[in-house]
Amino acid sequence: MHTVYYNSPIGTILLQAEDENLTIVSFRDDVSIIETGTTASPVLLEAIKQLDEYFAGTRKQFDLPLHPAGTAFQQKVWDQLMKIPYAETVTYLHMAKRLGNVKSIRAAASANGKNPIGIIIPCHRVVGADGKLTGYAGGLHRKQWLLEHEAKMAGKKSSLF
Repeated sequence: MHTVYYNSPIGTILLQAEDENLTIVSFRDDVSIIETGTTASPVLLEAIKQLDEYFAGTRKQFDLPLHPAGTAFQQKVWDQLMKIPYAETVTYLHMAKRLGNVKSIRAAASANGKNPIGIIIPCHRVVGADGKLTGYAGGLHRKQWLLEHEAKMAGKKSSLF
């Protein structure tokens, strides 16, 4: 397992890779957990490069080998998240419909919240039925920042206010 910490405009991000696949991208507010002897693999170096481009506004889609750990249903949800276009949002109900069962809305929301590869698998692009921000493992302030950043880079007016 390879681990690096990335300093983003909205906080420290932990990146982990195993067998040349990215497995974790998550915000860390407690950076005292940094272990000595962490090493970067080629996939982590590429992830850092692509995150730099994303935050600079020049990358709209990531191209990295991913291997998020989760159930078959979670994998289906995360696959659907990857289909949400840059600077666009969908509702949890829309996600459930995409999965073929509107009754799976709570399960889809739960799987969305357990996404281990934030930003890259864009769970921040899912909002409540009323268009308001709900739940984000990295904190709602980061979700808002990411959505506003994407809207600005895409030349769109943010619909968050």
